[in-house]
Amino acid sequence: MSRSDVRESLASEADAVVVGAGAAGLATAIFTARARPGLRVVCFDGARTVGAKILISGGTRCNVTNRVVTERDFWGGRSRAVKAVLRAFPAERAADFFAEIGVNLHEEEGGKLFPDSNLARTVLDALLAECARLGVAIATSQRVEDIRPADGVLHVVTRDQVVTAPVVVLATGGCSVPKSGSDGFGYELARRLGHGHVPVTPALVPLVLSDGVHARLSGVSHAADISLIGGAQPGRWRGQLLWTHFGVSGPVVLDASRHWLRAVHDGRTAELVLNLLPGETVESLERLLVDATERHPRRALGSFFRSRLPAAVAATWVEQAGLAPALPIGQLSRGARRKLAESLIRSPLDVRGSRGFNYAEVTAGGVPLDEIDPATMVSRVREGLYLVGEVLDIDGRLGGFNFQWAWASGFVAGQAIARRAAQL
Repeated sequence: MSRSDVRESLASEADAVVVGAGAAGLATAIFTARARPGLRVVCFDGARTVGAKILISGGTRCNVTNRVVTERDFWGGRSRAVKAVLRAFPAERAADFFAEIGVNLHEEEGGKLFPDSNLARTVLDALLAECARLGVAIATSQRVEDIRPADGVLHVVTRDQVVTAPVVVLATGGCSVPKSGSDGFGYELARRLGHGHVPVTPALVPLVLSDGVHARLSGVSHAADISLIGGAQPGRWRGQLLWTHFGVSGPVVLDASRHWLRAVHDGRTAELVLNLLPGETVESLERLLVDATERHPRRALGSFFRSRLPAAVAATWVEQAGLAPALPIGQLSRGARRKLAESLIRSPLDVRGSRGFNYAEVTAGGVPLDEIDPATMVSRVREGLYLVGEVLDIDGRLGGFNFQWAWASGFVAGQAIARRAAQL
């Protein structure tokens, strides 16, 4: 549909305007229309086609939600507010909703729920089909440039038109993957309407390292623990780590990245420490080496660690400890054994930064959660304004949690908008 077609087909007034047709925006529009059939609901999106982030999520498979989602899976706003939103639309209701619109889900490792088709396109097509069934209008290539309050309503301004509505929903996303349309302009719209702003950083993003170890290991993946030492809240994560030409990625790195980046942004001293043998300590690894010395003294160091690590990783850390992979394990001195164990269990990552918003899955920071009512997602500072999804200062860990926040916040807003309309 061309811009002129959109301008001619949309009325100058609507009952609700949703700014952004991503996961949270589509969910809000659907749940509003479901709860109050006949409402004129319009979604504006600046992209030619909507749902780009849905299509690329989960390796193009779309991790729709998780079997178990609680407020402890999120950071940013107050956990009590997050809990209230999640409780209104828990993960099992999300799974039921998708089944209703023709998307059955299956569970994978870590409780992750994916569509049975293993195609993100299935999820997006189902959401768009439900919008069409409910009569939700989606106007593409219509970037909202301003929202102006006047005469008790809000005037949504695009380059081509102005649509007036008593209710406007900001579902503009954050700054992650800006080519999808999430360029952070929603924060500016919120600011113009009186809202505050928590400075943003990338989250769930690969990290760039300064040293050269990663380059020789590029493409190698293995299990690992990563600990954050320092920062506002130290933590530990376990999962797969992927060495890359620029540094490190993989689920364990993505989960840890948010916390390191927030610490650095806040001016705190923080360090990420890698444990190459998850579950082991320096002491337990020393005991394993001593036992191996007694049982197989002629076994080469490299061979011993290759049973626990990829060969390239084992060789690299043995060499970094000043030892040769071919050295018989029985020839290790007590001091060398201790040094090697500490190197493998407590290896600082020389993090220079992240790959930035272009590669981040979500954004940390945004509109303060305290500035919305979690029972309705309505703004506490601007009448008729609702905020949902990633535009708010709330971000979850890897595994479908951020999508669940989108569905849940959209549901809460949709129900509240429908109730509001019924009272007018």
